[in-house]
Amino acid sequence: MLAAAQWVSTTTGRIATDPYSWMQSVHWVGGSGLYTPSRNYGPKWGPTTVLIAQELSALTECRPGIEYLARKLKLSKRTVQYHLDMLREAGLLVYRTKGTRITGSIRQASVYERVIPVEFDEALGIRTVQRDETAAAYTRVPVGIAEEGRKLIGKLAKKAARKVRRRRSRTSVPSRSRCTPMQGGTSAFSSAGTSTSPSETKLASGSTSHPTPKKATSGPQKLNTVGRRYQLGQELVTNVPWLQKASTPRVSWIARHCADAGWTWQEVQAAAEEHSPIDPAEARRPSGLLAHRLKGVHLLYANPEARQQMVLAWQESTAQEHFRHSGYDAPAPHAAPDDVEVSEAQAAFGAAVRAANASGSSHAASANDQAGLMYAAGSIDLHALSPHEIGMHRAFAADDPTYVRSLLDTLSDTAVRQLLTSKLVDQALAALRLTTPTPAPAF
Repeated sequence: MLAAAQWVSTTTGRIATDPYSWMQSVHWVGGSGLYTPSRNYGPKWGPTTVLIAQELSALTECRPGIEYLARKLKLSKRTVQYHLDMLREAGLLVYRTKGTRITGSIRQASVYERVIPVEFDEALGIRTVQRDETAAAYTRVPVGIAEEGRKLIGKLAKKAARKVRRRRSRTSVPSRSRCTPMQGGTSAFSSAGTSTSPSETKLASGSTSHPTPKKATSGPQKLNTVGRRYQLGQELVTNVPWLQKASTPRVSWIARHCADAGWTWQEVQAAAEEHSPIDPAEARRPSGLLAHRLKGVHLLYANPEARQQMVLAWQESTAQEHFRHSGYDAPAPHAAPDDVEVSEAQAAFGAAVRAANASGSSHAASANDQAGLMYAAGSIDLHALSPHEIGMHRAFAADDPTYVRSLLDTLSDTAVRQLLTSKLVDQALAALRLTTPTPAPAF
């Protein structure tokens, strides 16, 4: 049937009154050889066509969805479409309404009518009448059959009553490989009869060997490229503080070039924090920050020696940064504990602080006395002071910026920042600059 005749308004056949009669016509079309598919590719008419027709005959309303048939029959969507096309070309299915495939809207399935071709009625001698003269031609109903067509309609009835099932592919097993234990079955010959068992002495001593010896297991399985990337990503997420909230697959992808070059997670962290340390609280997108910091570093440090030097430099800068912010976690680099003069200045400084704490003098007086007593050497060992004494000095600096200025006039800038922290020193200097009056311009 041409595409124009595949509609209920243009078909020459008649609508099947029941699914049983329609399946008879399906089997007749498949066995008559009159139908030839229009396309020379794709599947041909066969059991799959009959299986799909069988599903269509079971529907109350012939409105099958392609996805439904493919899922139920375990076929591909393209295969279902091919066989539906063949049923329409054979004149067994016609459109009542065609489905829509508009992008962005709900897709509607096509509604079909099961039709018996006029060639089927002519071949079997089936007589049909039009009960209503005003009705369409496809509403004809059968009223009788010729005597010569009764035998053929009986055969088609048996085929229509038989349920078709999908064939399962089975791999045939050669007859030689089949084993019949204990000489059972109809065969008197067994392939196991020609094998010889080892002697009892060999079995007892354990000297017998298997014809195919097992391979000795080598060490642990080596990681491939992808495994090495994921291993490095997991190590970074576990050990680097500001990467603990990042996704391991994303970090593995970002550091893939470093992983392929054999980097360790310490080297990746050193490369990321080479120019400035990273605060975990300020890293909102750790993976994005890591990608920015690692851009091109695998080309910059291409050999292990360069990476080792980079890690050493990063460790030294990290230690200095930690010492500068902690204040008293480590001695100053230029402190001289063995110098008697420095020790005496430290003892005088501690005595002045304790005397000021006991007498309850004002902050300014304590600052003047301490400035006069302390540090002729310009440095101090913070381990000689207690945390309470260091806290007192920082409290003085927070209340009175001039106290910071007096310390800067007596000690070095590094020593004052170790004692008071860089934050307090910078705040005091900024306050002094704001309170200092600007001299009027001379005219």
